[in-house]
Amino acid sequence: MQLPFFYINNYSPGQKSMVLDENNSRHIVQVLRMETGERLHLTDGCGHLLTAIVTNPHKKHCEVAIEHSEFIPPAHPQITIAIALLKNASRFEWFLEKATEIGVHAIVPLITDRTEKIRTKTERLQNILVSALLQSRQVWLPQLPEPAKFTDFMNGPEWQTTPQKFIAHCLEHEKASLRQQSINNNTILLIGPEGDFTTNEIGAALENGYKAVTLGETRLRSETAGVVAAVLLCIK
Repeated sequence: MQLPFFYINNYSPGQKSMVLDENNSRHIVQVLRMETGERLHLTDGCGHLLTAIVTNPHKKHCEVAIEHSEFIPPAHPQITIAIALLKNASRFEWFLEKATEIGVHAIVPLITDRTEKIRTKTERLQNILVSALLQSRQVWLPQLPEPAKFTDFMNGPEWQTTPQKFIAHCLEHEKASLRQQSINNNTILLIGPEGDFTTNEIGAALENGYKAVTLGETRLRSETAGVVAAVLLCIK
């Protein structure tokens, strides 16, 4: 049976023990009824997988000793999906959950010309990522920066140097199939909002080295397109 799995906010390599936060402590002690000497797994979402032993099962500040620490390198290539915020928050949250489970490296919420909702609940979205990370038993939490305006994203130096860049859109332009692309380097893919990207946004992306792609023969909702793209790019 797999050990119970928990997320911790930080970990210093070489650390021998730690006191867990109240939420983790309560779950360990009151829900799982774990006692002194029982083992569990911890991750900081930055590649570390820790095997720990309960030393003081306190419901508010459970103490554990680190028995073993393993660093697992991130997947290569690293996949970033920049997707427009959606009017229906639950659909965007569903995408975050599934993209995390699939193994996306980063998710950038975009504010485009046709984006109708620009506010997000950062803590809630982060909690969704953590929950999906633990459910899928991974050790790399996707990066989730603050929402970026489309033009700012295009000009951001962090993203301009990414080797492979794609934009998925629905206009009748010449497009390659994403399924047929060879993904050997870090990659960004852009997904538009309800109503798609504008022609100006598509033109700006193409001028910045993005390649127009199609995800298939059917017209997909934005969040579905994001999940399809994640599968095509992450799962070999």
